[in-house]
Amino acid sequence: MKKIAIIEDDEYIGNMLAEALTEAGYEVTRAYSGTEALMLLEKRRPDLILMDLMLPGMPGESLLPCCRGIPVIVVSAKAGVDDKVNLLMDGAVDYVTKPFQIKELLARIAVRLREAQAPVSALLETEGLRMDTVSHEVWAEGVPIHLTRTEFAILKILMQNPAQVVSKSSLLDRISSDTPDCGENSLKVHISNLRRKLKAAGGREYIEAVWGIGFKLA
Repeated sequence: MKKIAIIEDDEYIGNMLAEALTEAGYEVTRAYSGTEALMLLEKRRPDLILMDLMLPGMPGESLLPCCRGIPVIVVSAKAGVDDKVNLLMDGAVDYVTKPFQIKELLARIAVRLREAQAPVSALLETEGLRMDTVSHEVWAEGVPIHLTRTEFAILKILMQNPAQVVSKSSLLDRISSDTPDCGENSLKVHISNLRRKLKAAGGREYIEAVWGIGFKLA
């Protein structure tokens, strides 16, 4: 049985979500504040989190980085495009605006849980780049490239999200388990070196900097 954590301070909405999820066959845990959610995550790791943003103790925006590795669907009354973009860039897998239809939310939950279970292919290919995530080999236009551990981790994330801009904070967060010594300043150096190596092998730019946000495959 999949476990879903509801992080919501509105008791009515929380009760409605808990009832619908239980009827759908999920096991439900609840937290009513950001600080309570932190304690919940320390004790038990859910398969997915439904999280409001306006929480007492700690806002959802600050809580999100603590949920690394767990699919988070933000359920919030904030309907602005910038709010949605920022949260998705910072690691949320989906954003549902209140008020919402339970049927639609259940469908989104099922999709995100299915994606989390899907096997990840060892081979990534996009835009002339090829990567074997098991052997840690990389080719640009068929030319093999030697990358450092950090450069490989950065390129893997970009290749896994070929049509998306990946923010600097998201990159740092997602490579931290592989390269815990990488910080914001050194990230620029690693990406500069990676771009140089790719261009030398493939003859063109493969990574594009998006000013003020992050990076994406060119």
